Amino acid sequence: MSDVSSAPAVAVSDLATAFPGAIILPYRGIWPHIDPSAFVAPGAVVAGDVEVGTGASVWFNATVRGDVAPVRIGARSNVQDGAVLHVDAGSPCLVGDDVTIGHGAIVHGSRVGDGVTVGMGAVILSWSVIGPGAIVAAGALVPERAEVAPGTVVAGVPARARGPVEAERRATLDGAAARYAAYAADYRAAVAARAGEGTDGD
Repeated sequence: MSDVSSAPAVAVSDLATAFPGAIILPYRGIWPHIDPSAFVAPGAVVAGDVEVGTGASVWFNATVRGDVAPVRIGARSNVQDGAVLHVDAGSPCLVGDDVTIGHGAIVHGSRVGDGVTVGMGAVILSWSVIGPGAIVAAGALVPERAEVAPGTVVAGVPARARGPVEAERRATLDGAAARYAAYAADYRAAVAARAGEGTDGD
């Protein structure tokens, strides 16, 4: 995972302008640290001790809440629509680089390695560790303190290993972060244009 904290961040006074429509809040005086190249969609909530890395994206109606522990989102990772990232006391939520967190997934107080895919509606409970390149299948439930080996597919309730990630599947997933970075650039332009329209004629 890249060192998000060493990168530049959007000034607190500029957050509303940089990410129009997003709800970005402090918790006990700590504001999110969001890289200028990141995309935070309208309707997304980012609050407290949260760092969002270079080229990362937080999509519509996602919630990222760093209150009793930090949340870190690495470079080019995407937190898709309706996903929730939260923490437990003493158990931060650490998301590596090039990670895809699918629509409606919950990642709670866990460590997610680089290149992981978390499928739609999956739930990862606190103190779990997801190894680099692993896949947590859609709808899977990873119980507390579980460990998923690197490059492994897990599925089911509770999640169990189903074997290694196949090469063809790996090749498809490896492009997901780049695709979402491109989507984010398009949406950033659309949001900026819409925000500009709101000031015309004043």
